[in-house]
Amino acid sequence: MDPRTNPYAPGAGTLPPELAGRDDIIEQAAIALDRFRNGLAARSLLLVGLRGVGKTVLLTRIAQESEARGFVVVSMEAPEKRSLPALLVPHLRSALLKLDRVAAAGNLAQQALKVLGGFVNAMKVKYRDVEFGVDLGNAPGVADSGDLEHDLIELFLEVGKAAKEKHTAVVFFIDELQYVAEDEFASLITALHRCAQAQLPIVLIGAGLPQLVGRAGRAKSYAERLFEFQEIGPLGDEDARKALAAPAQEQDVHYEDGALQEILLQTQAYPYFLQEWGKYCWHCATKSPITRADAVSATELAIAELDASFFRVRFDRLTPVERKYLRAMAELEPGARRSGDIAQMLKKEVQSVAPTRATLISKGMIYSPSHGDNGFTVPLFDGYLKRVMPVLPE
Repeated sequence: MDPRTNPYAPGAGTLPPELAGRDDIIEQAAIALDRFRNGLAARSLLLVGLRGVGKTVLLTRIAQESEARGFVVVSMEAPEKRSLPALLVPHLRSALLKLDRVAAAGNLAQQALKVLGGFVNAMKVKYRDVEFGVDLGNAPGVADSGDLEHDLIELFLEVGKAAKEKHTAVVFFIDELQYVAEDEFASLITALHRCAQAQLPIVLIGAGLPQLVGRAGRAKSYAERLFEFQEIGPLGDEDARKALAAPAQEQDVHYEDGALQEILLQTQAYPYFLQEWGKYCWHCATKSPITRADAVSATELAIAELDASFFRVRFDRLTPVERKYLRAMAELEPGARRSGDIAQMLKKEVQSVAPTRATLISKGMIYSPSHGDNGFTVPLFDGYLKRVMPVLPE
């Protein structure tokens, strides 16, 4: 069919034409934000799940709707090996400038900008990656001690007061939150906690891999009372079918049931993969309805595309030792990937391969669902490993 009218949108964080199965989470976030804005108790929200489940898409949709409803939105992605202050500073300045333009009496946003200036100067000494060339002024003695936890608390309190004065809330949307260093994450949690205690409208809606839950708990023991942890997984059968069928129906194109069954089997109903298979089904089909044969042809093309891009870019980041560890994991059935079994596959002691496991967790390639267990953060990655490494290396 005509590629110019192909409705599917596979991509990193690209909003799909039909965001199926996520309405409850979007509504949960909206309720929490309204409660924060009105001075009522609520919890920040952390979305956790594997790659390809649509965490970034959800953050984007919630951020768009929040901004449309008058909240001050601060969106960012936490890269690896970048300090939290370097990440926050330019976005906080932008947020405070937005607050300063909100039509309401008072000048607390200007005061908060001066506090941010002192914070920047103090953090430049401690964190060498903090670079900021605009003179914001300063408020001596506030958020300028050089101690991240203390200064971030004072800075957030000033920002929260400015937001409260303007009858709104500042909402931080932070993707890939698992890459924030644990001690810096602890400082962020503490600052949010103090704002909650002071009933100031500072909110975090973050997203990360499953290890984010454990990192939050290790950072601060009260994290489970400060956040709602929302696990994002594959779609249910009905929602997965809707994600595929609804965009096609907009153009009077339909799927045979056998085609939908084939796609759900191959994709395991992960939203990103549904978009890939939908795109290639559109490519393979010559007319409506899209048949099972079209879906089978699409599978071959989609897997080739994923192998060349989605999987490959992650595989290329790995050392030979890390690749061998993951290949050993791929030999084991999901749900039975114990550290001891992987070590046995590698003919090594558990302790000797533990550093490799730790590095893979740090890189976001695997996670530990429970003590001693291991899972891939990238769905279907075990199949890719078997294709690219047909035999476990000696």
